[in-house]
Amino acid sequence: MLNIVLLGLTSLLTDISSEMVYPLIPFFLASLGAGPAALGLIEGLAESTASLLKVVSGRLSDRTGHRKGLTIAGYGASALGKLLLVVPGGWPAVLLARTVDRIGKGVRSAPRDALIADSTSEAARGRAFGLHRGMDTAGAVIGTGIALGIILGGGTNYVRVFLLSVIPAVAGVALLFLVREGTRRAQGVPPPPRLRWRSMPPGLRVFLGIALLFTLGNSSNTFLLLRASGAGASTAGVLALYLVYNVSYMLWSYPAGWLSDRLGRTKVLICGYAVYGAVYCGFAAMGEGSAAWLPWLLFVCYGAYSGLTDGVEKALVADLAPREARGTAIGLHATLTGAGLLPASLLAGVLWDSAGPAAPFLLGGATGLAAAAAVALFVRDGTSAPAGAL
Repeated sequence: MLNIVLLGLTSLLTDISSEMVYPLIPFFLASLGAGPAALGLIEGLAESTASLLKVVSGRLSDRTGHRKGLTIAGYGASALGKLLLVVPGGWPAVLLARTVDRIGKGVRSAPRDALIADSTSEAARGRAFGLHRGMDTAGAVIGTGIALGIILGGGTNYVRVFLLSVIPAVAGVALLFLVREGTRRAQGVPPPPRLRWRSMPPGLRVFLGIALLFTLGNSSNTFLLLRASGAGASTAGVLALYLVYNVSYMLWSYPAGWLSDRLGRTKVLICGYAVYGAVYCGFAAMGEGSAAWLPWLLFVCYGAYSGLTDGVEKALVADLAPREARGTAIGLHATLTGAGLLPASLLAGVLWDSAGPAAPFLLGGATGLAAAAAVALFVRDGTSAPAGAL
């Protein structure tokens, strides 16, 4: 439990840092003269490039047994990415900063999640991931609140916000040195077998395919913020909506993990994907003439979707994968879903510019509902796969 709390606190501090920055990116880019297509390129390329590292770092943590060091390196790179945002150079400089930040996430995510899975039993895994996601999102709530307070108190001084965001990021890295890692791989013990798609447990293979399909319609969250802005919300109003989203996400994370331990992972995921589909259809219908309460309702429900799916997906992958290849499987899931963000975000930007702002949200709504149906039809809860299954 100590590891879960320490990793949760690190994520909390890092998300304070990240969410002081992330909701301001669309407005910062607009001040530099960049539009939705550039936003889609930056967010999609940064996320997808970083995602390619997730399976690599997960596999490396399985082969060496060194999950902690990779986790520290990843969080350190994310702290550096925040600092690079103050470097002048227009939107290409923002692309560099976001890429470094997301590379850090790519390096740390699978080893950290494998540490969480290694530190808990299967019966409590949903709650462990739910607690971690709840603490992570509590940091997002605090970070977004800080950004909102700075904007309301002193205008849009983006550089000042970016510099302040480095402080909690560095503090989070320092906490990781207290994490206790399990026994490392003994000398003479062979590494886990090489990952091959055909030899993966069937349930894991099916779920990974559905997750990839879903991601192709799941563009960057910055498009939601841009949509709210286009519907009439001010910069402070958009930040307030994002704060509401994170509060909802935080409140749903642990109950969702608890429910997945009791009722099964797939039931919770079906609900989450269905909520996503409905929310994106709501964003498609939203416009300047929409009721004032609609954006608030949509962001609350979008937070519920994140809480219902984020930690539960990781717990399901950990359930279906053998222990000795758990980091690889978690990393592969993150890589597949993250790699889909580049085409998804690029497509969203192109659809927005060519067919109107409702188009990318209609696509997202359709893929969310399709994912819910696919999980209901083809995925079953399961216990950990036997050793050597991958």
